[in-house]
Amino acid sequence: MSKPIIAVTMGDPAGVGPEVCLQLLANEAVRDFATPVVFGDARLLARCARQAGLITPKRIISEIEWPEKCANVDEPAVLDIFGFDAEDFTPGVVSARTGAAGYRYVEKSIAAALAGQVAAVATAPLNKEALRAAGVNYPGHTEIFAAKTGASRACMFQYSAEVRASFVTVHVGYHEVPVLLTPERILDVIELTADAMQRIRGTRPKLAVLGLNPHAGEHGLFGNREEEDIIIPAIEAARARGHAVEGPLPPDTAFIPAKRRATDAFICMYHDQGHIPLKALAFDTAVNTTLGLPIIRTSVDHGTACDIAWQGKASGSSLVEAVRLAAKMAG
Repeated sequence: MSKPIIAVTMGDPAGVGPEVCLQLLANEAVRDFATPVVFGDARLLARCARQAGLITPKRIISEIEWPEKCANVDEPAVLDIFGFDAEDFTPGVVSARTGAAGYRYVEKSIAAALAGQVAAVATAPLNKEALRAAGVNYPGHTEIFAAKTGASRACMFQYSAEVRASFVTVHVGYHEVPVLLTPERILDVIELTADAMQRIRGTRPKLAVLGLNPHAGEHGLFGNREEEDIIIPAIEAARARGHAVEGPLPPDTAFIPAKRRATDAFICMYHDQGHIPLKALAFDTAVNTTLGLPIIRTSVDHGTACDIAWQGKASGSSLVEAVRLAAKMAG
């Protein structure tokens, strides 16, 4: 039985993306559930393999060949995307050139997924400073995928065996969060999360919504009544639509072991509210995915880690899990 073809973007060339992609391609166990195709630069990967002591990829497909060969790929491969000088840059040093290259790999993968050439996309990390230097005006993958696929509603979702969390806001400053919270947006995230957990686990999920303020506002004592005026109406609307939702929970006690065991996923109001427990509990295995897209997209849950890039120190476990989840969602 053929395995789903998963496009794996190489990420920023200066970061750990190339070496975790090399680890993925050489991992025999991955072939049991997916056929990964790295969208990147073959010469760069060969250079990284020599420097980091990894295996050089054998199966290379050029951009020109891809439309004819994509349907028949049956082994891990590299889709060699033109336009980057694999020798003329310094690993570990991000730049406008590396940011533009990483963005190009993402664009190509989205186009392939929308065309039905791949079953899903799994992404290695981009660098936000490099993207900005390249004139790419998106703060991260989540926003790129939402814009490029025309998604009417989307949210970031972090998945691991220990804890799952989705986010009402993501890459914004704290002072912006209250202004961006609306009952409609929170309800969208609840519904997107419930649908994803239903597909992944096959059962009606139990969700918990976190408050914005300390002690979930303490009945209006803290904050500007965001819980009473915004979050609770969203919870009530979700319950009226048949979702099993509790909250708003005080954020500081929401992730204790007993609550994690009883909860399929947490709805978080801002970035660090969920990322801190996720990275503390599942740094090497958590998977980032974007819900609400017309395609499947998963990602590693770590950054470009330029301080250890190309040194053979990076762990590829998060990318393996990202490909595993993408294949499961595609199946």
